[in-house]
Amino acid sequence: MWKNRNVWIILIGEFIAGLGLWTGIIGNLEFMQALVPSDFAKSLILFAGLLAGVMVGPVAGKVIDASSKKRVMLISGFGRMISVVFMFMAIEFQSIIFMIIFMIAIQISAAFYFPALQSSIPMIVKDKDLLEMNGVHMNVSTVSRIAGTALAGAMLVVMSLTSLYLASMVAYGILFALTFLLNFEDTSTKQEDGNGKNTGSFKEVLPVLKETPIALTVLILTFIPFLFIGGFNLMVINISEIQDDQTIKSLIYTIEGICFMIGAFAVKRISNDRNMIPLMFGFVTLIAISHLSLYFADIMWVTLFSFGLFGLAVGCFFPIAATIFQTKIPKEYHGRFFSFRNMLDRVLFQVVLLGTGLFLDTIGLQMMAIVFGLLSLTLILFYGLRLFRQPVAIPQQKTP
Repeated sequence: MWKNRNVWIILIGEFIAGLGLWTGIIGNLEFMQALVPSDFAKSLILFAGLLAGVMVGPVAGKVIDASSKKRVMLISGFGRMISVVFMFMAIEFQSIIFMIIFMIAIQISAAFYFPALQSSIPMIVKDKDLLEMNGVHMNVSTVSRIAGTALAGAMLVVMSLTSLYLASMVAYGILFALTFLLNFEDTSTKQEDGNGKNTGSFKEVLPVLKETPIALTVLILTFIPFLFIGGFNLMVINISEIQDDQTIKSLIYTIEGICFMIGAFAVKRISNDRNMIPLMFGFVTLIAISHLSLYFADIMWVTLFSFGLFGLAVGCFFPIAATIFQTKIPKEYHGRFFSFRNMLDRVLFQVVLLGTGLFLDTIGLQMMAIVFGLLSLTLILFYGLRLFRQPVAIPQQKTP
C-alpha cells in the first residue's frame, strides 16, 4: 500500500486541506466574535452552511455515482478555493451576509468532495489494505486539526484576519493541484457506461441498505459515538466547572486525541476479516462504558480515563465502520451512500448538540451520562442479538 503514489497524494492532500479547513474555522469564530454579539445568532450562521450541505446531499450522491470521482473532487476542490473570495469580501465590507454566502459555498463543496473521496479509496487500495488506509487517513485528519487550530491561533497574534484566510485559500489550492496527480481506474464509471446503474435515484440507497444488514447495523451504531462527539465541547466546559479547574480542558483534549491516534494505528493489528464485526460491537460497548463512567465526572482521574477510553474506542470503531461500508455496499452506489451518510452525520451532530445542551441545563452532566450510556447499551444489545442470530436462523429454515 505504501508504494502506491495515490495513497501518499490523498494523505498529504488531507493534511494540507485540514490545515486550511481549521485555519478557516478559527477565522470564522474570530470574525463572528467581533461582529455578532449573540451566541444564538452565531449558531444560526453556522447552521445555514450545514443546512445547505444537507440539502445538496441527494444531488451530490447521484452526480458522484454517474461521474468520474476525480472530476468531482477537482470541481468541488476548485469551488472550495474560490469560496474564500466571499470571506475576503465579508472582511472588506464587514458584512455578515457575505460570510453566510461563504459558509454555504464551502459546505456545498464539502458535500461533493468528501463522499467522492470516500468512494475513490476502495479503487485506490486493495480490500485487505482498506482498514489500515482508513485508520491512517483519520489520524492524518486528527493531526491536521490539532496543527491547524494551533497554527491559526499563532497566526492571529501576528497577522491580520485577511492573511489567515489567504493561507487557507493557498492550502485549498495545493489540494486542488494534488488532486490532478491522482491516477486510478474509476470502475464505477465503467459500470455506469455498460448498464446504466449509476443513473438511478438517490432513494435506491435505502433498498441497498435493507439488503445489506451489516451495513445498516453499522450505520445505526454510528449514533453511539455521536452521542459523545455531538456534545463533546459542552461536556468539557461543564466538567471544568464541576471540578473548578480550567486546566482539565486541555488535559481532556490532549488525552482523547492521543488515544484516538493510538486506536486508529492499532486497529489494523488487532482485526481481520473474521473478527471485524465482534470487535466493532466491542468498541461501541467501550464507548457506552466511557459515557456511563462520566457519572463520576467530579473525580479528575475518572474523567481522564473516560475520555481516553472513548478516544481509543472511537479511533478503532470509525476505520472498521468505513471499511465495512466500502466493502459491503456495491461500488456503483458508493457516491449516493456516502452522501447519505454525510447528511445523516450532519443532522445527528446538530440533534445531539441541542439535546446535550438541554440535558445539561435540566438534569445535569452526571444523569445525562447515565441516560446516554443506557441508550447506547440498549442499541448495542438489540442490534447485536438481531445481527448474530441471522446466520443461525438461515440454516434452521433449511433443516427438514
